[in-house]
Amino acid sequence: DSFEAALRLSDGYAIADVIGGDPIPFSEKYACPICGFTVGELEPRLFSFNAPIGACPECEGLGSKLEVDVDLVVPDRTKTLREGAMIPWNPISSQYYPQLLEQFCKAAGINMDTPFNKLSKKQQQQVLYGNGDQTFHFHYENDFGGVRDVDVPFEGVINNIKRRYKETNSDFTREQMRKYMTELPCPACHGYRLNQRALAVKINGQNIGEVSELPISKAITFFEGVQFSEQQEKIARPILKEILDRLTFMKNVGVEYLTLSRSARTLSGGEAQRIRLATQIGSNLSGVMYVLDEPSIGLHQRDNDRLISSLKAMRDLGNTLIVVEHDEDTMRAADYIVDIGPGAGANGGRVMAAGTPKQIMRSRKSLTGQYLSGKKMIEVPKERREGNGKHIILKGAAENNLKNINVDFPLGKFICVTGVSGSGKSTLVNVILKRILAQKLNNNSAKPGKYKSISGIKNIEKVINIDQSPIGRTPRSNPATYTGVFDDIRELFAQTNQAKMRGYNKGRFSFNVKGGRCEACHGDGIIKIEMNFLPDVYVPCDVCHGTRYNSETLEVEYKGKNISQVLNMTVSEALKFFSAIPKIKRKLQTIEDVGLGYVTLGQPATTLSGGEAQRMKLAAELHRQSRGKSFYILDEPTTGLHMDDIKRLLAVLQRLVDAGNTVLVIEHDLDVVKSADWLIDLGPEGGEAGGYIVATGTPEEVAKVKESYTGQYLKKMLKRDQELEEKKQH
Repeated sequence: DSFEAALRLSDGYAIADVIGGDPIPFSEKYACPICGFTVGELEPRLFSFNAPIGACPECEGLGSKLEVDVDLVVPDRTKTLREGAMIPWNPISSQYYPQLLEQFCKAAGINMDTPFNKLSKKQQQQVLYGNGDQTFHFHYENDFGGVRDVDVPFEGVINNIKRRYKETNSDFTREQMRKYMTELPCPACHGYRLNQRALAVKINGQNIGEVSELPISKAITFFEGVQFSEQQEKIARPILKEILDRLTFMKNVGVEYLTLSRSARTLSGGEAQRIRLATQIGSNLSGVMYVLDEPSIGLHQRDNDRLISSLKAMRDLGNTLIVVEHDEDTMRAADYIVDIGPGAGANGGRVMAAGTPKQIMRSRKSLTGQYLSGKKMIEVPKERREGNGKHIILKGAAENNLKNINVDFPLGKFICVTGVSGSGKSTLVNVILKRILAQKLNNNSAKPGKYKSISGIKNIEKVINIDQSPIGRTPRSNPATYTGVFDDIRELFAQTNQAKMRGYNKGRFSFNVKGGRCEACHGDGIIKIEMNFLPDVYVPCDVCHGTRYNSETLEVEYKGKNISQVLNMTVSEALKFFSAIPKIKRKLQTIEDVGLGYVTLGQPATTLSGGEAQRMKLAAELHRQSRGKSFYILDEPTTGLHMDDIKRLLAVLQRLVDAGNTVLVIEHDLDVVKSADWLIDLGPEGGEAGGYIVATGTPEEVAKVKESYTGQYLKKMLKRDQELEEKKQH
């Protein structure tokens, strides 16, 4: 009774004074009797970084903090301070900071003509972090007659960036300072996002943060091996079953290499879709219609087989699955195919065939059926290029799961980087190689991943990244403006007799400048009506009726068409219309060659898909003058492409290589893989079990490597293609 009273009076904490012995502390709470560290009543929200009770107070549950990165401030440490080793204080933008640095170095006895990496540790620290409260005399005169003549402390480049980022009201300045900052793990929670109380709770010696860092495959092993007492087992059994079921579903759709703590924004579209798919498989619902848009994106053939098995399992539960897909294996596994065509855009929209895969293959109308049956195919090149004998050699690549690998990129070839999902392809190409080349050749500030050295950059003149980002961020940008063909078309209109008589120059035919455009809609062709609490509504301009131009400009015609009618033409139509003008024809032909003949010249850039934007960039590159020393990088360019489109794309890529350039693609599509001159296959698995080079060589050489999953599937395809070729000849 006395002890109970003591606990009640002391808020759950009491000490028993033992006669002749040490006092014994007692507590009703999860607390350390020595330091007083306390964990409250355990509840699920304590382990959520989205809840205030569980989030790390230092980073507010984000797991990272924005810090200035020395490697971005001084990307090349072999440069001297006078040569501009400090990128943020480059004399190009301002003379103030370069003069401040020069006068400080003079006062501190730091030689500005010594390479930064040869300066002493103390001198490097002084330049980067300042000299504390010590002052030096600074004299500065600006171009407007202003003079600054004071004794000031030197704050250092890094402290200067931090202060300006924090204190400025200018978005431009903040954006400039952000270039030299990187998201680094929070020092308080070490990136786990949770506070100390949540991380103090452990199962089998590991806290929830450590378990979340495990790849799904290892998380399954962890939860299968958890040991509990008999009483604990009764409580934990249903929870463990739920956890293991969900983890197994994710493994079955081929994302077992992902960690549970992986940020959703870093997932590819295909990975995010497969995780949503795993959620649906776990629901065990029946009688549901599921619609999937290209679930095979980003999947290796091995992982694709697993995905198809998962889709069949959902179907067998009594569900209907409608899949929009170009993948050959998925089509062959389907119960029923609806083939739309015959072409794209205005040339499509008809059902060409419908039925089982075998029925589709027998259809003469179906282009898809012809590729499935082998009547049409992407042929294996008769010989592989030898290249130009020069190489870019990357040593010690060790970012993410890469295992300190050395990679040889032979130049003057069509190179393909392959491997199962999560094997390290994107890390190698996009995070390390592309960023190094962009930094060295384009003065880009993006920080490359971990590597030791790179050689052979002098063998190329520029690196061109052809990704799937939009070709323009506003509806004013379109294929005609992006490829530059619109300038030539406007020039042609300005040379017509009508234009000359009226004194119109080529600027008159632009919808972006005053004069020729419709001023009611400012050349947009549409007017935005704000609906207050509802989404904005866009309606055609009632003055120009969507043509974008004023009536005087539209009176000028070339071959019976005004400028607005030309913008409404498809590329294929425009190619015939301007066939007599070589400069315009050449640019339009390149757009036609990449399979975008159905796109209209004036189609807003914002309405193009990622694949269309990527091919438009390729078209723009094709008609540029090249000296044959460019290095092109493409990440899965076949996304969203039909087999016939892939055939066209390959022809374009081969043209770039034939001109002496190097083309590097990350790809799973076996038609692209078999068409490459050189393969670099990573693996053997995804995640921690990946990051090694499994095989390199020509497709025929990689097909002989038993350890390579790519090689195994490639071997089957090369054999099938050979049989089809022999069958055609007979």
